[in-house]
Amino acid sequence: MLRIMNAASPDARRALARIRGRLELAARELPPGAAAASRRAFGKALAPREAVARIIADVRAKGDSALVRYTELFDGARLTPARLRVGRAELAAARRELNFETRSALLAAARRIEIYQRAVALPRSTEMRKSGERLGLRVVPLRRVGIYIPGGTAAYPSSVLMNAIPAQVAGVEEIVLATPPARDGSVNPTVLAAAAELGITEVWRVGGAQAVAALAYGTKTLRPVDKIAGPGNLYVTIAKQLVYGQVDLDMPAGPSEVCVVADASARPAEVAADLLSQAEHDRLASCVLVTDSRRLAAAVGREVRRQLALLPRRETAIAAVRNWGLALIVKSMAEAADVANTVAPEHLELLCRGPERVLDRVRAAGTVFIGRYAPEPVGDYLAGPSHTLPTAGAARVFSGLSAASFCRQMATVELDEGIFRKLAPMAAHLARVEGLEAHARSVEARGR
Repeated sequence: MLRIMNAASPDARRALARIRGRLELAARELPPGAAAASRRAFGKALAPREAVARIIADVRAKGDSALVRYTELFDGARLTPARLRVGRAELAAARRELNFETRSALLAAARRIEIYQRAVALPRSTEMRKSGERLGLRVVPLRRVGIYIPGGTAAYPSSVLMNAIPAQVAGVEEIVLATPPARDGSVNPTVLAAAAELGITEVWRVGGAQAVAALAYGTKTLRPVDKIAGPGNLYVTIAKQLVYGQVDLDMPAGPSEVCVVADASARPAEVAADLLSQAEHDRLASCVLVTDSRRLAAAVGREVRRQLALLPRRETAIAAVRNWGLALIVKSMAEAADVANTVAPEHLELLCRGPERVLDRVRAAGTVFIGRYAPEPVGDYLAGPSHTLPTAGAARVFSGLSAASFCRQMATVELDEGIFRKLAPMAAHLARVEGLEAHARSVEARGR
């Protein structure tokens, strides 16, 4: 089931290109079971990108009534506009009823995330002072941000922590959480409890593309935000792409993926478990092994088949492995690092001797997990860095979510008269080179 091929072969290059482009491929084809929902909503089966564009237009035009309609169509929950927002009493009840073990784990994770964000991810204002001039960079937090928390087949209280805490560390004043409801209109109580523990009081039982549209454009009851962060399914990812510019976004954060670079010292059962930890997320999740040991690749393939049979979410994982699973054979760990850079994975694991040598060659990955005792799922929950990361090759140019993601940088310039008169002739000259006479005159007006 895990396809094994030479990393340098044309087949491998095509397979990797297909994995990186899987979101675009999926955006043109209806996911399994989506055709019926599309017909109910639009009278015909629409491709995901077309459906999302229609949903966004409806939310912009009809506001809360569109949210109510799409929530019933896609989530099966009948709500009124007044019930779209989760009440404070419901948040408080979820917090009270959270069991001790789960609360302790969430609080431990929250502490580690906050410590990490404050120590290494929080940008700070700086200034450069010289005689006659002061140049600076002021770091200013965004005022209001939206956090999207996936729902549906699973609940993700960890995503509440991983998205909201960086925003809080940055100093964001208002954090708005949106998450899809169950058929009875309820929201997963552990998600609500996690929000309540962080002091988040604005929670909306709205999911999918309609939630992204509401966060971006606002409705009568939900004020728009400055930025949207958080992972989601194909429809959420497309919606984020389509509203970019109206609001800022974190990154392309779609279906999960992992790339494991391993040599013969790695344990097949552990490698297989790590690959499947992402495959169980979503049918579009990808899992790639890069190794210089064909024997290891074969053993991992056998382990994947064995472990798949034991997974509660095996149907999802089987589809992910069958469509987006690979084992690539390389000649050296240096080549393995180069292949990993080509994959540019959301999660990169290094299960090999001398991992630092491989790490030195890595240029494109969301987060790198080094060694046997740093499996990716630990990063999902409480290692410290946020688990909201770029996917589908976007790690070539995007970074993972951090406190810096929720800040704006404003440059400041202050000059005294002496420095100004030194710079003014050159500024005026360059303005005229560009044909901007008013620019030049603005400078020269101060020379009179």
